[in-house]
Amino acid sequence: MTAELEANLFSHLLARGLAVTNPVRLMGGRSNCVWRAGETVVKIYRKNAYNPLFANDSQRERASLMALAGTGMVPHLIDSGTFEGRHWLAYTHITGTVWQRGSAHVAQLLGRLHDQPSFSGLPLGCNGSAELAAQTLTILALCNDRVHLQDLAPEGQVAGIGTPMLIHGDPVPGNLLEHDGTLTLIDWQCPQLGDPAEDLALFLSPAMQLLYRGYPLSQQEEAIFIAAYPDRRVVARLQALKPWFHWRMAAYCLWKAEQGGSHDRDAMKLELAALQSISPKAV
Repeated sequence: MTAELEANLFSHLLARGLAVTNPVRLMGGRSNCVWRAGETVVKIYRKNAYNPLFANDSQRERASLMALAGTGMVPHLIDSGTFEGRHWLAYTHITGTVWQRGSAHVAQLLGRLHDQPSFSGLPLGCNGSAELAAQTLTILALCNDRVHLQDLAPEGQVAGIGTPMLIHGDPVPGNLLEHDGTLTLIDWQCPQLGDPAEDLALFLSPAMQLLYRGYPLSQQEEAIFIAAYPDRRVVARLQALKPWFHWRMAAYCLWKAEQGGSHDRDAMKLELAALQSISPKAV
């Protein structure tokens, strides 16, 4: 975003009555432009930011902040609108730190989230191994160097969950803020009605942990997370679907690497190593 466009955006927001003086650009987002202005966070969504795995839907984020208001799981929505054809969102800044440790706390938060009622406007997410495999092949079709990964498709089949549930869709460390002894999820751009095992797999993903925390979870951290998640049926689905989750994430990291991601190829290698540890085809 150019300096002129940024200045015009904040003039537009001030005219709406928002307290957004002296904005400071925040780092860390991989999709949109975000600023802090006092106690307000402003996010403007990129146009045509296609991503084959993680949606960037401003309307879903707005709906999530409204539906989950008062739960402590989301920031407080202040306002939303459009500026020069781009959607923007303003919410209350949370003074805290990005999650680094304490996997049990994350498991408990996700368990609470998955118990929340769904709301309108959410698409259906991937459900079961066949849909995960189809999505993975769609991602690989976008890649140039895809032959090796195509050959690593897991065998067998795991049926979809009977009743899809509300999931965040991107609960990576960078989207978890610790504050006042609790955790809040941010970046609600891709919630879905899907399999809660998806959220568990995304948090546990060695690639996502590397990219957002700098290193994967230890075996102990993963075991603590699994033990703390309240629904053992979801944990069983996670274990059954692990090969497909690792395969899909490896494909996604390959796509990101070919888009110019600096650490995504290393992240892909971690996912392939995890796949190899549970699937004899990954050699």
